[in-house]
This record gives sequence, structure tokens and C-alpha cells, in this order.
Amino acid sequence: MNKPQNVLSARHPLDLPATEIADGIRSGRFTAEAIVTESIHRAKTVNSTLNAFAVIREEEALASARNADRAISEGKNLGALHGVPFAAKDLTPTKGDLTTLGSWTSGDWVPGETALCIRRLEEAGAILIGKTTTPEFAYASFTKSPRWGASRNPWDPERTPGGSSGGSAVAVATGVVPFAEGTDMGGSVRIPAAFCGVVGLKPSLGRIPMTILPSVFDNISHFGPLARTIGDATAFMETVSGPSDDDIMSLPLRFSAEAARKGSLEGRRFAFSMDLGYYQIQPEVDVVMREAIERIRSLGAVVDEVPMRWTRAVNDQWFDVWCVFMSSFFGDRLTQHEDNMDPAVVSMIKRGLVANATDYKRVELLRTSMWRDMAKMFETYDALLCPTCAITAPPLNECDDDYVATMPDGRFAGLDMTCPFNLLPQLPALSLPAGMASNGLPVGLQIIGQRFADEQVLSFGAAMEGSLRRFTSIF
Repeated sequence: MNKPQNVLSARHPLDLPATEIADGIRSGRFTAEAIVTESIHRAKTVNSTLNAFAVIREEEALASARNADRAISEGKNLGALHGVPFAAKDLTPTKGDLTTLGSWTSGDWVPGETALCIRRLEEAGAILIGKTTTPEFAYASFTKSPRWGASRNPWDPERTPGGSSGGSAVAVATGVVPFAEGTDMGGSVRIPAAFCGVVGLKPSLGRIPMTILPSVFDNISHFGPLARTIGDATAFMETVSGPSDDDIMSLPLRFSAEAARKGSLEGRRFAFSMDLGYYQIQPEVDVVMREAIERIRSLGAVVDEVPMRWTRAVNDQWFDVWCVFMSSFFGDRLTQHEDNMDPAVVSMIKRGLVANATDYKRVELLRTSMWRDMAKMFETYDALLCPTCAITAPPLNECDDDYVATMPDGRFAGLDMTCPFNLLPQLPALSLPAGMASNGLPVGLQIIGQRFADEQVLSFGAAMEGSLRRFTSIF
């Protein structure tokens, strides 16, 4: 198996799980400054070839690390993630840091306030070491933007890491941080997680308050972790979940890390669909998925392959919603900045600006039909399993428009299998490394759970990853 580019092979305390890093710092086995120094070193090394960071916060992060060490010597109360380095997406505002959304249209914006999700991590003691690359306004499955250029996949630098949280996935896959923040509106956490061989979770809508959009009523947008392991994703969720009046749709539910870590598949029943009824699946993905399903069965679970009758109308109508999202929140930038914007973004905004309001509302009819299909499935099964993406990471020079064809046999030659579950936002969707394809690239297994059952989906992942992850682990 090929190793990803720029991963430092020597073991270091930074390679421990996030909670063990914090425990080691609190106990004095090593210092926060030593951990953050190594994280910054790796970030610079990785960035020189893979272009994962828009901003590396060297001075600020090291100052925070020294303060973290000082807090220990002064006997202050310490958070659960004390001294743990992490990265945040360039889409997400952080106080005092250049935040561009991957776009020249943002100028040199330096926010005066940090987003709630990131504040909660910092209040738990975690240390932000950098802002990761994203396509312009997080619009694409490929992380490349007019402002920062293309980010590269650590398993093969001539391929994309996926998007739109591609820089965050690279930072995790190369050992820079144990977890990173991402956002997911159509698969933007799960796609790069699958392409880079890490864990990625789209939580149920409202489990993490979404506070960075102009509207608090948007219902396809989620914060979520990209992480080395289920344990690290669980530590992220435990810290950032919970209600806030900053988001009217945030849920009055407390996250149970204990439930998320109780991984057992004995007696569990899973539905499995290779294609959701309409995707063309790359043969290498098919092979890895079928091997993964057999390993899951060997752990005591029942897995039944079930027919699904969805069509590419799911993707087409999600795209219509996405174009209206883009035109609503970024359309005002066209007047002054169109020439400096990604042409694909411009096209989407213009499509959204002329969308028919009745057609937009009718997307709910498709969503209703999809939910009824899933609700019926959940009468028998605990979760749905399917590939995260229909293909392995594609070449850098391609784009989403290369993956919209309907083949002669009627199959949809799509890239991701994630956006259907943004149309069903209350369902948590987890991407778990499933194995390595014969072309040397990772494949992700997607686990879609029942409404608001985030802990259960993570517990399934915890039970599976020991059997599956040994095929993709880079640590």
C-alpha cells in the first residue's frame, strides 16, 4: 500500500487520539507547546506540496500553547481538549484570521468574532493551528479556487482530495491534526473523507448549531468533523453539539459520547444498496464495498442487499436547491466581482437567480417521497449502508461537470452518493474508510442512520473500523 505524501513516519504524541493528547498534556508527559510545534511543522511540510492551508497560525497557535502549559502550572480548570491542535475551514469565521471563503470577492476580511462551533472547541482547550482550503463558497467536490489554487490528494498528488472540505481532510490524513472542522451541504465533509481515507460525519440537522450563514432557516447545511478515527470524531461532537439560541433549528439534545463509543454489531440489521438504484459504480469501488460488507457480516450483523428505486432526479433537484442557495447568499457579489470568480460559481448563481419559486417548492415532494422510502426501510433495519462515492478520487484537472452524464444503460455517472442525504437532513450520515481500491486509493463506506441517531451511527462506525480501517490506516 502506498503511503500518502508528506506523512512523517516517526511516532509522536501528536499521533495519539485527541483525548489522549489532552491527557498527556495535563499529566505533564509532554507539553502543549511541543504538540503544537510539531503540528505547525507538519502543516508547513504538507502545505508545500499538497496546498491544504490558506492560513497557518504559527505565532497565534504557539502563544495559545504556551498559555495552555501555563494554565497547568497555575492549577487552572482545564477543558477536555486542553492543548489539542485542530484546523478549521476557510469558510468559517475565526476572530483575527484572514477568512476568504476561497474567493477574491471577500477581500482581506478578518472577522471580529469566531463562529460558535469553533468557540466551543477553543473553550474546551483546543488550539486552532490554521484555516484549510475550500473551493469558492464551498461549492464543489474538487478543492480548487481562484484564490488558493488546487489542493492535492495525499495518496496521489495528481488527484483531488475532494471537496469542499478538502483542505481539512488532507490535514487529518497527513497527521497534522487529529480532527478538523468542515461543513457539509451536499457531501462536503463525506466526499473528502472518502477520497482521503479518513472519518467524516454529517450530523443530523441541528445537532451542531449552524451560525455562519445569513439565514438560520437553511436546512441543508451542517458543521461536521473530519477525523482520524471514530473516537476523534466523537470527541469533536461531544464538544460542539448542543442547543444555542444563535440557531433556532439547533436541537435541545445533549450528545452522549458514552453511547457513541459503545460499538457492537451483534444482532444489528443493515440494509445495503450499492447504487441507490441509479448510480454507475466504479468496479474498484464495487470490489472494496462487497469485501467490507462481508467483514461487517463476520462481526455479527445481518446485512441485506435491498432494491432502491431512486433516480438522478435526486441529484438534479438537489442541484437546483444548491443554485438557489448560492444565488441567495452570494449573488450580490456578481456585480463587482464576476470577472474574478470561478465561472462555475457564476453559472450556478445565475441559474439560481432565475429559478421558478413553484418548482423550488416542489422539490419538497421528492424529499417527502425519499423520506417515506427511508422510513419504511427503518421499520426493518437500523441503518442503510452504501458507498460514500461512486468512484475513487478523480484527477485534479477534472470537475463536477465531468460527472453528470446519463449512460446508455440509464445509469447516472455521478461522483458522490452524498447529496441525497442532504435532502434528508435529519438523518446522520457517516463516511468510514472501507479499504483500499486496486488503484491504490481509499474507498469510503457511508452509514445513514435514523433521525437524530448520531450516537448510534458513530457506535456502528466504532464497531466496524477495527475490521475495516486496517486496510486504509496511515498512522
